[in-house]
Amino acid sequence: MEKQMHLAAQYLAAAGISFLEKKPDDSHTNLGFDKENGSLCTHTLSENGDQLCLDYEKFALQWKSNKGTTTFELDGAMHAEVLSWLTDTTKAHLNKTYHYAFHYDLPYAIDNSFTFELLDSDQLNALKNLRVLAQSILEKIDQNYNLNTSIRVWPHHFDSGIYNALPDSDITIGLGLAIPDAISNKHYLYISGYKNGGTIDTSQLPKLPSGEWKSGDFKGAVLNADTIVESEGVTFFAEAIHQLKNNS
Repeated sequence: MEKQMHLAAQYLAAAGISFLEKKPDDSHTNLGFDKENGSLCTHTLSENGDQLCLDYEKFALQWKSNKGTTTFELDGAMHAEVLSWLTDTTKAHLNKTYHYAFHYDLPYAIDNSFTFELLDSDQLNALKNLRVLAQSILEKIDQNYNLNTSIRVWPHHFDSGIYNALPDSDITIGLGLAIPDAISNKHYLYISGYKNGGTIDTSQLPKLPSGEWKSGDFKGAVLNADTIVESEGVTFFAEAIHQLKNNS
């Protein structure tokens, strides 16, 4: 289900690429996550409140605007059918052409006959709960450190994250929730620190009470996210931020 949601999120990214002004940091492609209804959503695409969303609970794409919501269920839908719906829907709402094209590579291939399947609703619900957990943890960090920043999902790596300077510090932090990859075969929280244009070396940092420092290609701390509660995630990030500030 992780693969299918990652692929489905690309429809949203393509909407950002198609209809929003290009930003140097690619932030026009990133997504917000709504904890209340378990949905990923694009930035607002028009003055009429148009957004393309991906609903975890319904396993569906939704076009939302001030006029209402149109839903397209993904279970059993082929990629070509999704593109046809998106072409018609964006033409009707925006009078613009939707393009499914990217400037980055994905870990999965997709063709017109690829068919979405709701293989495991329990797993899909677990994935939604991980996003809710990450959003809640990152909101606490944003609040506790007065970051005043946005929490966004980046469709390329499909991570929920924050990248922001720490107030009253010369350090910038990048932190969030990552999906399984070469660093960990589980969903994990991650954090790295940056100073003077480079990544802070973590090889000599004291051991963390929870999680661990990595010092290979990825220099930062990680914590398995599959078995934690919100307070444990907040504490993990707080400990790592303390060490990055005081030992670099």
